[in-house]
Amino acid sequence: MEENINALDELSKGACMGMDAIHFILDKVEDQNFKEDLKVQYEKYKDIESKIRKVYVKYDHNDSPKETSAMNKAMTWYGIEMKTFTDTSNSKIAELLMQGTNMGIIEGRKLLNNKKVDKDVQELIEEYTTMQEDSVENLKRYL
Repeated sequence: MEENINALDELSKGACMGMDAIHFILDKVEDQNFKEDLKVQYEKYKDIESKIRKVYVKYDHNDSPKETSAMNKAMTWYGIEMKTFTDTSNSKIAELLMQGTNMGIIEGRKLLNNKKVDKDVQELIEEYTTMQEDSVENLKRYL
């Protein structure tokens, strides 16, 4: 049971970080196609977060999945601000988002390879990881 909760917490943190990054960077994007792609990606994160919450209740009726801390949100915002201070090109923004997304892929693959989780949790991990991999492929167009 603990493995399931830990895996869901990690997925939730990853989804929240993805939503935070897109939220912080969206105003810097001038290309309308890129902006629309990011909005679609944001909704995918939101959808997976909703699914995580629904499954989480099955394992812990008294709590909800862990999210990113205020400190992590602030660090994400600060990092984006510093790295886009002089360059807000599609290429730079795509590069930043790909770096974060690749961390999500690595975490998802680790969860799949190293955790003994129930089928419903495994399916969520697979969905999350596939979504991240698809996002990287989409972001490559903007490099």
